[in-house]
Amino acid sequence: MNIRSLTRGDGVVIGAAVLLFIASFLTYYSVSVSGYSDSQNAWDSLGTGLGTYMGGVIGAALVVVNRCLPQQRKVAGLDVGVVGTGFAVLSAWTLFWSLVDVPDNIDAGSGLILGLIAALVLAAAAITTPLVPTLQTALIPAPKPAAPQPYGAQPPSGYGYPGAPQPTTFGGQPQQVQPFGQQSSTPAPAFSPFWFAVPVPRPLFAEDGSATPIAELAPGTWYLAIEQGGQGLIAQTQDGRRGVLRDASGIQRG
Repeated sequence: MNIRSLTRGDGVVIGAAVLLFIASFLTYYSVSVSGYSDSQNAWDSLGTGLGTYMGGVIGAALVVVNRCLPQQRKVAGLDVGVVGTGFAVLSAWTLFWSLVDVPDNIDAGSGLILGLIAALVLAAAAITTPLVPTLQTALIPAPKPAAPQPYGAQPPSGYGYPGAPQPTTFGGQPQQVQPFGQQSSTPAPAFSPFWFAVPVPRPLFAEDGSATPIAELAPGTWYLAIEQGGQGLIAQTQDGRRGVLRDASGIQRG
């Protein structure tokens, strides 16, 4: 799971779910008749506590977990995120009519009112996040790539540092060694691997040209661009998968 793929909309979903959970412990209904007073919260009725309040919380969890997974999961042919959104909408719908149809001599408590507000915000965020660009911004900013190594230091090894070191001149430019007596010529610019991050989730396709994505690049994560191919930018994920990023518009270079 990659929490850096979470968006601002997912942050609103998480916050609304926490508020909904807290509201379930507050007063749901209160009654005061002829000197007798009593109150109850959502957990005095498991149908309300588990079915309505926790239904919305579970829906929020499904939306957020589906966002963190590298590939979208399905339940009975339905996307897990869509199922979670349905749970959130159902919770808001039930709380709305519970507030509208309060029985006589009974007052709606703060838990019911606050729960309805939280459920409405949760459902709205789950529905609008894929549609509103502002809500699709990464919740956790992408970390900056590693700083260049000082002069004389050994380059680090491992993922993200392709190629062998080349002789360099003052200023870090590659040194072109020319035979004695031969005029130097400027070589054609070669592609240099670089780190990049995508502004919104982007599919990564196989290099054989198939239409089925092999992975989804998530905002807030750095990926390595290996070369420029005919179909798009050849990129490599952190788990070693390699594919074609056909839409490289708006990417952030490291």
